Amino acid sequence: MAESRDGAQAQSTENVVMYHPSKDLVENANVTAYMRSKGLSSYDELYKWSTANPEEFWADQANELEWFQTWDKVLDESNAPFFQWFVGGKTNIIHNAIDRHVKTWRRNKLAMIWEGEDGSSRTYSYHTLNREVSKMANVLKSMGVQKGDIVTIYLPRIPELPIAMLACAKVGAAHSVVYGGFSVEALADRMSDAQSKILITADGGYMRNKVIELKKIADEAMARTPTIQNCIVVKRTGHDIAMESGRDLWFHDLMSLPIASPICPTEEMDAEDMLFILYTSGTTGRPKGVVHTHGGYQVGTHTTLKFVFDLKEEDRWWCAADPGWITGHSYIVYSPLLVGATSFMYEGAPNYPYPDRWWSLVARHAISVLYTAPTAIRGLMRFGDAWPNRHDLSSLRLLGSVGEPINPEAWRWFRDTIGAGECPIMDTWWQTETGHFMITPTPVVPLKPGSATRPFLGIDVDIVHEDGTSCAPDEDGTLVIKRPWPGMLRTILNDPDRYKNQYWEKIPGMYNAGDSARRDKDGYIWVIGRLDDVIKVSGYRLGTAEVESALVSHSAVAEAAAIGLPHDIKGNAIHAFVILRAGFEGSPKLEEELRAHVGHELGPIARPDEIKFVGSLPKTRSGKIMRRVLKAQALGQDVGDVSTLES
Repeated sequence: MAESRDGAQAQSTENVVMYHPSKDLVENANVTAYMRSKGLSSYDELYKWSTANPEEFWADQANELEWFQTWDKVLDESNAPFFQWFVGGKTNIIHNAIDRHVKTWRRNKLAMIWEGEDGSSRTYSYHTLNREVSKMANVLKSMGVQKGDIVTIYLPRIPELPIAMLACAKVGAAHSVVYGGFSVEALADRMSDAQSKILITADGGYMRNKVIELKKIADEAMARTPTIQNCIVVKRTGHDIAMESGRDLWFHDLMSLPIASPICPTEEMDAEDMLFILYTSGTTGRPKGVVHTHGGYQVGTHTTLKFVFDLKEEDRWWCAADPGWITGHSYIVYSPLLVGATSFMYEGAPNYPYPDRWWSLVARHAISVLYTAPTAIRGLMRFGDAWPNRHDLSSLRLLGSVGEPINPEAWRWFRDTIGAGECPIMDTWWQTETGHFMITPTPVVPLKPGSATRPFLGIDVDIVHEDGTSCAPDEDGTLVIKRPWPGMLRTILNDPDRYKNQYWEKIPGMYNAGDSARRDKDGYIWVIGRLDDVIKVSGYRLGTAEVESALVSHSAVAEAAAIGLPHDIKGNAIHAFVILRAGFEGSPKLEEELRAHVGHELGPIARPDEIKFVGSLPKTRSGKIMRRVLKAQALGQDVGDVSTLES
């Protein structure tokens, strides 16, 4: 999933109320301390300096971390767009996320607090987390996992998920996490593309007191993926599942064996060695395996969390995403550990069993910084103020938003009701591909509801025409990043040409984010929406071609088209148009059957809200379905130029 603000509605940027941070917050912010260390007197000066001297800025940040061997060169652009960062440097993100902390007083500090939907809980100090990660790392090594291998992880939101990720990184293997809401086809495709030999899954997971049959889904996916040799199964629900002898092994049995020693050396990695791949949907329907590396990714995520959310030693940080998405990778698993923070993770839904579940967790665990998606905010806002007002939320000092547009009404409710009118909202724009925040405020920047404000330090963003020239203020254009950055994707797994073509050649020399945007007269950026056919549902990106392929795989369907329409809670909802094969007739029963079929193939998040049975679809003469026409018709808008349609 790319963390772009897909589906944002065009809105006026004039006469927007600007919210200013408190003097105390500005005075004590981490970014203020860095600004003063450079002899600068304002954040604007710091930004200008950082973009004029990006290599010095990022070297400053990298020097806050430990390296087995210092780099020879900060940035190598000789083989653009295959940029390399901290060339010659030797590191491992685990050394900075865990190893260096257990040598200090932080070994006894809580690294992670976890609470299950059923009320069960677990806590991990940095010392305890190190032991569990080391044991898991030794288990993986005993099963033949080596540096450069890719291990697929398909787990619910439980501690074993980050532990498995960290264990892979510790031994030098890359991890490919597949979100636990995805189903058979999505998991099989991703395992096959990664050529994984090991799958780590669970018997099931809990969501709204229902068991998600992860092992059953995994069994069907493994039947389509001959490369899988072993499946490690975590016992979460305890219900009966099939275990194939010789292939399937219980996690708890493996962790109790002598091979699971709590001592394991961290593999020394080159800064450019692969840390993980994460698949994100594309318009072709074939998911892209986005590659991130140890060195630049750790510098980028560490820097952004430290400066944007201003984390201090006493903070309790809650990123309410799923580790299966880039938000979870960067801001649940890695960056909180890199800064030595205490991070909270919750298994269940925001409003189960009651709409105050999140607010009770904030109060009980004294959460001080909460980062979540507008979908969740809008969903909880509809229940009114009474539910959050039952709880003491005074521990909160900063709030954050990610994944899609946050409309001004929800922004203000989040600030005023949840943040008592005092908590600034860090509204972040970024993507799976970027690795970390790209456009975002810091706590010292005045805020405009609905705008992600300005580019982060060291990030050079522009809004341009198709020819690459800059747009005027308040003029719509394509969002681009003009210079490489440390946390950027390095390539697409097994497809470097696709990486070049998709991101760097549409507007030569610039990274094309695939979003349209505008910049107002104050320099604030407003992201409008996607330029391609990707639907953002509850913050998750789904390619239209993936949904359409799932529909057409049903025996009743001849052709299909999928679009996203605005939805008050989910941001966008999937609406599908289906042409049936001869001998089939549309009915409510068949509609529900098709919705269930898509859910089985791609996961529940991809189930269309509505399916219409039609006799034809608008197409160009070359056979391309004109989804914009379907969307305009559904919204009662002008369909625009249809001269290229079939007559």
